[in-house]
Amino acid sequence: MTQVHEDRPVLPTQQDEVAAAGSELIGGPIGRRARLGGHWLNPVRVVALVMLGMFALGMAQKAPCYDWAWFRGAASQYTHACYSDIPHLYSARGFAEGLTPYVDKFPDIATDPKFGGMEYLEYPVLTGAFMQVASWLTPTAGSIQHREQMYWMVNAGMLMICAAVIAVCVARTHRNRPWDALLLALAPAFALTATINWDLPAVALTAVAMLMWSRGRPALAGVAIGLATAAKLYPVLLLGVLFVLCWRAGRWRAFGAAALAAVAAWLAVNVPVMYVAWDGWKRFYVFSQERPIDFGSVWLLISQRTGNPLDGANTYATGLTLLLCLSIGLLTLTAPRRPRFAQLAFLVVAAFILANKVYSPQYVLWLIPLAALARPRWRDFLIWQAGEVLYYLGIWFYLAYTSSGDKHQGLPVEGYQLAIAAHLLATIYLCAVVVRDILLPEHDVVRRDGADDPSGGVLDGAEDAFTLREARKAPRDTAPSEGQRVDWGTDPGR
Repeated sequence: MTQVHEDRPVLPTQQDEVAAAGSELIGGPIGRRARLGGHWLNPVRVVALVMLGMFALGMAQKAPCYDWAWFRGAASQYTHACYSDIPHLYSARGFAEGLTPYVDKFPDIATDPKFGGMEYLEYPVLTGAFMQVASWLTPTAGSIQHREQMYWMVNAGMLMICAAVIAVCVARTHRNRPWDALLLALAPAFALTATINWDLPAVALTAVAMLMWSRGRPALAGVAIGLATAAKLYPVLLLGVLFVLCWRAGRWRAFGAAALAAVAAWLAVNVPVMYVAWDGWKRFYVFSQERPIDFGSVWLLISQRTGNPLDGANTYATGLTLLLCLSIGLLTLTAPRRPRFAQLAFLVVAAFILANKVYSPQYVLWLIPLAALARPRWRDFLIWQAGEVLYYLGIWFYLAYTSSGDKHQGLPVEGYQLAIAAHLLATIYLCAVVVRDILLPEHDVVRRDGADDPSGGVLDGAEDAFTLREARKAPRDTAPSEGQRVDWGTDPGR
């Protein structure tokens, strides 16, 4: 059985009522006779330009902090909701003094509170390299305030490049659905959180991995996963996703190529640092293990509501993560059709975040590209984004409240707890919709035209080799017509 792929891109304004209503701002849905090809401003370039424009708006939103609030006491950067780790860590992690990450121990660790109790940089090696390159590009003349401003600006420029890479990769992952990437490009939470920390290099590498896998290049996808895991820990979860999908489809060679390439790439960038500076290298992993419950997590919500410090939160978080991942694996092997790669990637990363000891506002960056591929539906996406924007404002106003002394300017703890609940429930809502799409594939907008898994690469259109349910017989030797739903991968006996 072969799939039919439309040359004509799928137009959201013809399938999504929210997209159609929103298009009225620019003249309404595209007409039947509109020319869609032959112009240099193709969908991928439009998405990239929109992403750059939104990123620039996010930078502009940080203007009050850039001008003065980062440097005039803690509360102002919270009341203006423009906090960023980047300028603060320029000094607090030794870049202003020319220290080498992982190799040089921070000075006066016991007496200088600006280092936050850290002896070495607490980020994975590729993130540390990104930070170091930005420090090399930062002018060393002028006051420390000017240098911190320039360090943020240099990082913002480098992160903008990462954002463009993410946009292009997401737009190209589903060949005939490039416009779905507008969900990513127009996501308000992406613009607001992009320059809080150094998450985008890992997100960009993960997007590259998704694109490479969709193009049937598992080894290159594995290299990107390995490098992404060397920048943040969460991308390694994609190997678990590919494991269960390849198990169901019997595509072990592709999984083996991806897994071996991922391990080789991770070792290539980590082993030199491990050899030269073991104590500095392991700091990220030790810190992740020892870190107490923190902002945004379900564990903080429980702790604040009950008054219990939850000393065993590390065990609880690990156990819940494993339970959720096992449940997703069971879902994969029992679903009526094999889930799409993007669907499972979103669910697993969301499960990891929801169960984590901390749910920082910038963690939404990990999910937005995956959400655009997993559930390209504007209504559900905007509901989720509303919860995340609410939390973005909630955490800064809560910190303004706690740092303003007797003035109590901001959001009290009860309001902050509502903000935590809102963004947890919004994420759970989107997860529930994706699970619904898996259990009832006729609700999956990506599969409505008869497609199987446009991001699946070697999995796309593959028949099942192993499932945990009695499969229905799929029709043989028939090609899907327009609008027909085809039960791909439901006959393990063939």
